Amino acid sequence: MTLSELNKYGSAFQVKVIHSLLERKEFLTNIYDILDSSYFDNQAHKWVIDNILKYYHEYHTTPTPEVLKSEYEKVTNDVLKVSIREQLRDAYKIVATDAEYIESEFASFCKNQQLKKALLNSVDLLKAEDYDSIRGLIDNALKAGMDKNIGHEYLKDIETRYREEQRITIPTPWDEFNKILQGGLGNGDFGLIFGGPGGGKSWSLVALAGHAVKLGYNVVYYTLELGEDYVGRRFDAYFTQIPANEVMYHKEEIKEVMTKLPGNLIIKEFSPGKAGVSTVESHIQKCTDLGTKPDMIVVDYVDLLRSNKTTRERKDEIDDIYTSTKGLARELDIPIWSASQVNRQGAQDDIIEGHKAAGSYDKMMITDFCASISRKAKDKQTGVGRFHIMKNRYGMDGLTFGTFIDIAIGKFEMVSDEEFQSLSTQEESSENNTIQANFSIAEHNQLQMNRSLLNNL
Repeated sequence: MTLSELNKYGSAFQVKVIHSLLERKEFLTNIYDILDSSYFDNQAHKWVIDNILKYYHEYHTTPTPEVLKSEYEKVTNDVLKVSIREQLRDAYKIVATDAEYIESEFASFCKNQQLKKALLNSVDLLKAEDYDSIRGLIDNALKAGMDKNIGHEYLKDIETRYREEQRITIPTPWDEFNKILQGGLGNGDFGLIFGGPGGGKSWSLVALAGHAVKLGYNVVYYTLELGEDYVGRRFDAYFTQIPANEVMYHKEEIKEVMTKLPGNLIIKEFSPGKAGVSTVESHIQKCTDLGTKPDMIVVDYVDLLRSNKTTRERKDEIDDIYTSTKGLARELDIPIWSASQVNRQGAQDDIIEGHKAAGSYDKMMITDFCASISRKAKDKQTGVGRFHIMKNRYGMDGLTFGTFIDIAIGKFEMVSDEEFQSLSTQEESSENNTIQANFSIAEHNQLQMNRSLLNNL
């Protein structure tokens, strides 16, 4: 049963309501027509609500902290200013794990207040026997607070469109990737690393996850091939830069490094073919309920998840898995990284192109960013490889980056064309390759840029 007065819910409830109004435009849009600052007793809360409503009316989105700070400076009452500052600080820093309940309950409260007003206003109309007006008041009250999110309203949502925080990105360990991704993989994005057996794609996922943890993000890493403890040792190697086969002799150093990590890492093992996307979603909800809401998910690797479809064609099952994974990224509004195999022919190429994807070429259609790692036998001996950008929704693709790779510690360092040529020719003969000495990676990338410019003319 919805309570009759907002103060009966307590101060913490009201702060969480303000948090949702400041952070969730969809929630504000739905209750804008029934929200009233008079519901709140705290004067600071009233001030915040009034400014939220004022800003939304003009710009059709939630106010930024900078906007509220500017309005806050205009307040002349010193006592009120202190209270506003404290309430805003609490509202922005709070972690509302029960946000869905808070928003639903507050919306019901606001709807009831509208219905109460309509009934009170109907008294005089009832005396005048103006039943049509009564019916109109009641109908409008019942319709208040309905879902009004019809999508991105082009004319109204220009402020939303150009806010920097609209696409929240988590950087990769590689500046070259971050530049072409406009900061990194963003909320709702699905990124994929292709490679041949033993090419280092799983280690690249460790690097992506480990880098995010070092930046202070919470990462959940799902492994469907290797055990949790073994994957944990890979992360030990990445964080300490001690080779994976030696980390067991450096436990104290590992503990010291771990205590300084600002983010959290959870490694969860599932049996291949037994867990589906729904299993992953359930585990994410469990992590969130226990206080670790993930900022990024890594699945090594997604092809081994169980499909909801049972068909004779493996391609249909793979397409279903990838579509569901992309849907999960959008629903959770966080990035998901995974890895996938290339076919036998692709494993022999110096540069792995998109049509060499194993199982289904449609994988690339579903994902937002695809890169490949190519490492032939001679590359493994010289410690090099090539990252090739197969697809990129946020910038150029077709670029190739020569990379120094140390699998023992999960190190992938993109190097200059000259450094790459020097490293890769240490034990090479003069045999012809896909990229020959007189046709460098830099020239290859310049050709791709020229093609892109011509296509845009």
